[in-house]
Amino acid sequence: MAADLTQIVKAYDVRGVVPDQWDEPLAALFGAAFVEVTGASAIVTGHDMRPSSPGLSRAFARGAAARGADVTEIGLCSTDQLYYASGALDLPGAMFTASHNPARYNGIKMCRAGAAPVGQDTGLVQIRELAERWSDTGAPEPAATAGTIGHRDTLEDYAAHLRSLVDLTSVRPLKVVVDAGNGMGGHTVPTVFAGLPLTVVPMYFELDGTFPNHEANPLDPANIVDLQRRVREEGADLGIAFDGDADRCFVVDEHGDPVSPSAVTALVAARELARNGGHGVVIHNLITSWSVPEVVKEHGGTPVRTRVGHSFIKAEMARAGAIFGGEHSAHYYFKDFWNADTGMLAALHVLAALGGQDGPLSALVAEYDRYVGSGEINSTVDDQTGRLAAIKAAYQGADGVILDELDGLTVSAADWWFNVRPSNTEPLLRLNAEARDEATMTRVRDEALTLIRG
Repeated sequence: MAADLTQIVKAYDVRGVVPDQWDEPLAALFGAAFVEVTGASAIVTGHDMRPSSPGLSRAFARGAAARGADVTEIGLCSTDQLYYASGALDLPGAMFTASHNPARYNGIKMCRAGAAPVGQDTGLVQIRELAERWSDTGAPEPAATAGTIGHRDTLEDYAAHLRSLVDLTSVRPLKVVVDAGNGMGGHTVPTVFAGLPLTVVPMYFELDGTFPNHEANPLDPANIVDLQRRVREEGADLGIAFDGDADRCFVVDEHGDPVSPSAVTALVAARELARNGGHGVVIHNLITSWSVPEVVKEHGGTPVRTRVGHSFIKAEMARAGAIFGGEHSAHYYFKDFWNADTGMLAALHVLAALGGQDGPLSALVAEYDRYVGSGEINSTVDDQTGRLAAIKAAYQGADGVILDELDGLTVSAADWWFNVRPSNTEPLLRLNAEARDEATMTRVRDEALTLIRG
C-alpha cells in the first residue's frame, strides 16, 4: 500500500515535521514528481535559513535532475525572491520554507513558470500521488540524460526589480526599525534598502532557523512587542516586521501602535491606482476592512472580493487583470510582480508614502483605517457545520441583515459585519468582525462568539 502524504501536502504547499513526517529521500521524490507534473526541462529552487532547508532543497534538486531537468539553485532567499527568479527566468520554482512555523517544521512552496501557483487544483494533488506511489515502489527510472545542477545569485537583481516598481526619489530621511525575526528579512533587507535615505535599526537579522528570540509570525501580537518597544526607544518613524520567509510584512507607527494590514492594503491600492492612471481592478479577500473597497472606489478603481487564501487571490488577479491584491493576513500581490505576493514591495510603498510627505505615519494611515475590527478569533468546536448552521439560522430573515457563503458565512448589516470560516486543517472556526464603532463591534463579536461556542 502506498504511503499517505495527505498530512503534509496541504491545500497550497507541503509542510510537516522533519524528519518525522518527511525527509531528504522524500524531498527527492517530490523533486521528481514536480518535474513530471509540470513537464519542466528546467526549474529554479531556493531555501530559507532552517537547519534542514539546504539538505531538503539539494535532495529535491537531485530528484528533479534525475528526471532530466536542469536545476538553478539560488540558495538562501526569501519566498518572494524565489517568485522573482521564477518570473524573471520564466521557470517553475520550489521554495523550501515553513514560513512562521517552529524550527522542527519545513515545507515546499511550488510554482509554475512566471510564479503561477501550484495548489490543490493546479497540480499539487498529482505531485502528492506520484510521491506516494514512488515512496512505496521505489524512485522512478532516471531519464536517459540527467539534468544539471548549477547556482545563480539573484539577490541584487531582485532588489533592483523591486526598487524599479516604486518611486523612491523624493523620500525624506527616515528612521526605521526592522525586526527580521531571525528569518530571511535579515538577508534581503540590507540589499533592498541599500542607497535609500534610511537609518535602519536592525533587530534579529542573524539568520537562525531555531528562532531564538520570538516566533517569526508578526500577526501574533506577542511577536511584535520587541519591535514596538524599540520604535519608541529609538524615536523611529516606523517599524517593520517580517515573517520567517519574509513574504509578509507588518507595520507599526511612530508610537509603536500596529497598523492594520487592511490599512496597508488600502494605502498601497491608492498608490498603485495612481501609478496606473487612476483605474484598475484591486482584489481583496472578504475579511479585509470595509475601508479597502471604499478607498479603491474613491481612487477610481474597481474592488473585487474573493475567498481567503493566496491561490484564490492569485487566480482572481490573473482572471481580472488586477493591478494589486491584498489580504488581512499581510500578504500583498502585485501585477508587476507576476501576480505574486511580496511583503518587501509593500514595505517600500509604505516608506515611499511616508517619506513623500511631512506628517507621521499615524496621521497618514488614519485616512485608510476607518472602522473597528476584532482581529481573527479562533474557537475550537466539535461540529463546524452544525455551528455554522446555527449562526445562519439565528440571523436568517433579520431586518437589514444580509448573509452570504462565499467563504464560510458572512453576516452583514449597515453598521457591522462578521465572517465565520472553518479551518481546513483543525477543528476550528475563525471569526472576524468589524463595525463603525467599538461598542457595536464588541456587541456583534460577543453575539457571534456565543453562537460559535454553543
